[in-house]
Amino acid sequence: MNKLTLSAFVVMTASSLASAALAQDAAAGKTSFNKCLPCHSIGEGAKNKVGPELNGLDGRHSGTAPDYNYSDANKNSGITWNEAQFKEYIKDPKAKIPGTKMTFAGIKNETEINNLWAYLSSFDKDGKQKQ
Repeated sequence: MNKLTLSAFVVMTASSLASAALAQDAAAGKTSFNKCLPCHSIGEGAKNKVGPELNGLDGRHSGTAPDYNYSDANKNSGITWNEAQFKEYIKDPKAKIPGTKMTFAGIKNETEINNLWAYLSSFDKDGKQKQ
């Protein structure tokens, strides 16, 4: 019986730590998003700026944010944004989508990229944070 109780405690503790780690990643990603803020917005009330608003990015087709004037390169890229696509793109946007209007040089640090994705993917298409 003691082994069963100990096993249950270990599982619950590990689950709590995993949830905390994800929250830390998104919090760090929010800080990283400050690099994106001059051109992009996210969250409730987000509007297109120099770049499109980023609500609901996970699963969205490139070039489809409403009322944003995308380059033909973005509209015709065939990309559906997900974690892998985003992580490749954010390292060097012009290499991933030649002809994009995005002039950002990219983020090379893997931890920062992971944190930024954790933050961006936490918003649904209406700008609400997913639970």
